[in-house]
Amino acid sequence: MLNELYQKLEERWIEMVEIRRFLHQHPELSFQEKNTAAYIAEYYKSIGVTVKEHVGGNGVVARIEGALPGKTVALRADFDALPIQDEKDVEYRSTVPGVMHACGHDGHTATLLVLGKTLHEMRSKLYGTVVLIHQHAEEYAPGGAKPMIEAGCLDGVDVIFGTHLWSSEPLGKVLYRTGPIMAAADRFEIVIKGSGGHGAQPHKTKDSIVIGAQVVSELQQIVSRRVNPIDPAVVTIGSFMADNAFNVIADSAKLIGTVRTFNPEVRDFIEEEIEQILKGACLSARCEYKYVYERGYPAVVNHAEETDLLIQSVDKVDEVHRVEEIEMQMGGEDFSHYLEHVKGTFFFTGAKPENVEVAFPHHHPKFDINEKALLIAAKSLASATIEYQQRHSATETTLTN
Repeated sequence: MLNELYQKLEERWIEMVEIRRFLHQHPELSFQEKNTAAYIAEYYKSIGVTVKEHVGGNGVVARIEGALPGKTVALRADFDALPIQDEKDVEYRSTVPGVMHACGHDGHTATLLVLGKTLHEMRSKLYGTVVLIHQHAEEYAPGGAKPMIEAGCLDGVDVIFGTHLWSSEPLGKVLYRTGPIMAAADRFEIVIKGSGGHGAQPHKTKDSIVIGAQVVSELQQIVSRRVNPIDPAVVTIGSFMADNAFNVIADSAKLIGTVRTFNPEVRDFIEEEIEQILKGACLSARCEYKYVYERGYPAVVNHAEETDLLIQSVDKVDEVHRVEEIEMQMGGEDFSHYLEHVKGTFFFTGAKPENVEVAFPHHHPKFDINEKALLIAAKSLASATIEYQQRHSATETTLTN
């Protein structure tokens, strides 16, 4: 079964590339992916696969019923793009100004579509059921995973697998981690309300920029001095705005930042500490503030048994030359929501472009992937699916006997 599946996927690698390039040329932002969702649904309908549209928004869920009894395995791919201008000089560059697939979601979608097509073709030999979750809006919290789960995409699912094409790692490498692999990702916004005035008369003002600078400096002490060093955490200010003429002291300043954590208690602590620092700085300066902390995705926590299964199953993929445990990543992913409901694992598939020493990172205007990684991702997901079904069908047969 598996060797035949691999062969069919190899024969359809060009189709994966064509789909990926089409989607790359026609990207859509999070929560706006109407045409992409329609494209995915039509692909499945054209080959006779049962499909459900508008799941939790723009989500699409396809379902393949195997002829043989077994468990229900879910596979997930995301399909939203980013508000970035595509600066690559390639024939498949984005045709939409200011929007591009700068994170590999087009590749994820192409991989899952062709894998779904192949599994459907081989359903007479397939154990159990495969649920193909095509998720919208991964890039922008609150994300698409949660509403899709609330709409029932995981109903009856026993396990879920997902992969992310990873441009920084070489082709043929699969990266995994048992337990926490990606961080909880939160956003906060601070507005410091001072009292502006002439730059030559600072004593008559409450300088929001100086107060904001003080806050930025003190925020760096949260992780370095107030969080246990064995608990990874990040507090970053990404934006500091107080635009004015050169000789004007600003009335207000806005700071926007992110917090990344793995430990829920540390997450709660940092949220509170930010306000304590802000409150102290503004109290001493006799000014006011507004503080909004938005919880983003929780940490992605892989399950041990399913991660072990993945490690063993990808060893069967000839194109995989190295399987390696990765360090915890401070990036966020709403695959975390699926893993809070069912067991599973999320892993990275090396996709570094050929003939480059250092690949452009994810979310960069010149981001690209090695399209040979599509085949490796498809085979890895296929292998995990078949391995899971074989293990559990064997267990159930033993118990029955």
